[in-house]
Amino acid sequence: MRAFRTSMAVVATVALMAGACGGGADATDTTTGDDGTPDTPGPSPEAVTMGYFANVTHTPAIVGVTEGFFQEELGETELRTLTFNAGTEAVEALFNEAIDMTFIGPNPAINGYAQSDGEALRIIAGTTSGGAALVVNGAIQSVEDLAGKSLATPSLGNTQDVAARAWLAAQGFGVTLEGGGEVNVVPQPNAETLEAFRAGTVQAAWSPEPWATRLVLEGGGHVLVDEKDLWPDGQFVTTHLIVATAFLEEHPDVVDAVLRGLVRSMEFVNTDPAAAQAAVNTNIEAITGSAIAPETITGAWSNLEFTLDPIASSLQKSADDAEAAGLLDPVDLDGIYALDRLNAILAELGMEEVSSA
Repeated sequence: MRAFRTSMAVVATVALMAGACGGGADATDTTTGDDGTPDTPGPSPEAVTMGYFANVTHTPAIVGVTEGFFQEELGETELRTLTFNAGTEAVEALFNEAIDMTFIGPNPAINGYAQSDGEALRIIAGTTSGGAALVVNGAIQSVEDLAGKSLATPSLGNTQDVAARAWLAAQGFGVTLEGGGEVNVVPQPNAETLEAFRAGTVQAAWSPEPWATRLVLEGGGHVLVDEKDLWPDGQFVTTHLIVATAFLEEHPDVVDAVLRGLVRSMEFVNTDPAAAQAAVNTNIEAITGSAIAPETITGAWSNLEFTLDPIASSLQKSADDAEAAGLLDPVDLDGIYALDRLNAILAELGMEEVSSA
């Protein structure tokens, strides 16, 4: 795999772990067939390194790790994990071969695909739909009331930032990447947004769960726009699983094992939500040092749908919105999906297959 290296400081830390990755420089070369998978797969690596976020929108990843579904399916191949706070960090780690695969939002995946000229990564499964909203304070009761206000997003160019800018433009508001404009978009970490919302220095926020629920319960806000109301059938991709293209080509058997674990995790999440919520909260507390209040995780859960469907149609819309906002050059997403291995597993289980259309 070509290395797409940048100077981001955060990558320097995780890149030190690249030697632990199955897809590192010592990966065995293979000859690939017409379908992009090896005619003769290389030997299974000692370990596979997976990224995810300590966030409720990454529930299928967390449950797969904590309940042992991934490791059980991997057998003798060790599962190693790294957690991230932002999609850009995860993509840079993938570029630098510090991880082999990661759960991630749509826009960072689009950006990584575009930055690598379509070479570096493939989307191999969906995991989560929904779970984002525009939450506002009591002074804002209508769209028109947003004029002159400050609206926070998690980071410049992330999934919610793009969604917010597209929606504001559709409402006729002028916004800029530098801030200012008719609505001042303020990219900042979610935790800072909650404090700023309480203090009144931002009056609105386009936030993912559980932060949208926290803004309501802890910040006294109310939902002006539930993002699912903007999408056909209320579905849009929030999180999906991507893999380094080279790792997919060299170790399809390991990818299959992870996908089987993900199918098991998804079944657990959807059949026993109480146990899944407990597992997620325990993991989040272990990583961040702080658990989510029970009412917050319950409220956030009600706004999320956990599905293996990558909801591919919404990915192209996200790319188009990022381009219109000046955050992305035109990009052809043809080839970004590699769902054949997931669909083969679903077919074996008698489950409905998913589509890249």
